[in-house]
Amino acid sequence: MRIATWNVNSLKVRLPHVLDWLATSNVDVLGLQELKLTDDKYPHAELKELGYESVVSGQKTYNGVALLSRLPMSEVSMGMPDHTDEQKRVIAATITTNAGAHVRVVCAYFPNGQSLESDKYRYKLDWLDAMNGYMADELKRHEQLALVGDYNIAPEDTDVKNPAEWVGQVLVSEPERAAFKALLAQGFSDCFHRFPQPEKSFSWWDYRMMAFRRNNGARIDHILASPKLAEACTACVIDKEPRKKEQPSDHAPVVADFTV
Repeated sequence: MRIATWNVNSLKVRLPHVLDWLATSNVDVLGLQELKLTDDKYPHAELKELGYESVVSGQKTYNGVALLSRLPMSEVSMGMPDHTDEQKRVIAATITTNAGAHVRVVCAYFPNGQSLESDKYRYKLDWLDAMNGYMADELKRHEQLALVGDYNIAPEDTDVKNPAEWVGQVLVSEPERAAFKALLAQGFSDCFHRFPQPEKSFSWWDYRMMAFRRNNGARIDHILASPKLAEACTACVIDKEPRKKEQPSDHAPVVADFTV
């Protein structure tokens, strides 16, 4: 089973890239973030032609998440049950693999936070607390559980190119990193770190200042797996190829393989 996550930064703009990538990536389940379109504008037909069904929680202009799968999906839910939020940031479904296993996949677009002085930062910290509670509940119900998405958190200094340039900014603040560590403390494993990886491996690069060409980025897109699912993880990579295309998303897909 191959699971991927990708912040596409507008599905309307990036749809050709997504279709091209799905045609060659052999992905079974893909979590998308920042759709930036409403449910009625979602390209179900185009994706179905490639064999993917979708569940969607869209929003005009901002946010929006979706799960695409060529395997059966059930128990679809949107949002976090104990957290009221008008922003469309969370969607989940249970995937039935060809071997008959049931894997719960949660796709989330974590808030950015804007700046440490912003109300949006306080919103982010409250949201992170809610996510930790939500995942604790999901772990009780699902042995095989993956949390995929744009976390807007670089967990360690090695997850940004120049840590000194990030001091005092969102994505790297101690409360944000503590929330990430709290997920790991629940038993989740960072699939990317289960395998040897090249130094300076990032999943997001600003559009400005030739950041991608200079590899001045951050690793903020993650696939976390529950203990049982992590044991079945055989690989995890960042696919930078879509970031090289004309009019790309500023994020690259992260892809993990599981023997389930």
